[in-house]
Amino acid sequence: MSRTDILSEIKEAEQKADQSVSNAETEKKNAVAQARSAAVKRKQAEVAKIREDAEAAIAAEQANLERTKAEKIAEGEAEAAGIEEAARDKIKEVNDFLTNEFERAINASS
Repeated sequence: MSRTDILSEIKEAEQKADQSVSNAETEKKNAVAQARSAAVKRKQAEVAKIREDAEAAIAAEQANLERTKAEKIAEGEAEAAGIEEAARDKIKEVNDFLTNEFERAINASS
């Protein structure tokens, strides 16, 4: 082999090595970009799941609060109805008492 042949082979080997390095760098950049993209997608999916879980928990608690509110309103209405009934009974008693006292006062003065 002549010196020029050897130099040509060396130059060709260097070009192949440079091309291999360039290809490896390109593959590395692509792999990093894909990994970043996958990480972003995974993060977005996790955030969406957390948001969905939070919304479901809020909705469940809201339903629980509505149920408790309805129970408390029903209890209050029942208590108010009982108080109203007791008040009606007392008004009748008071009217009867006042009528009797008035009649007794009139009878006593006659």
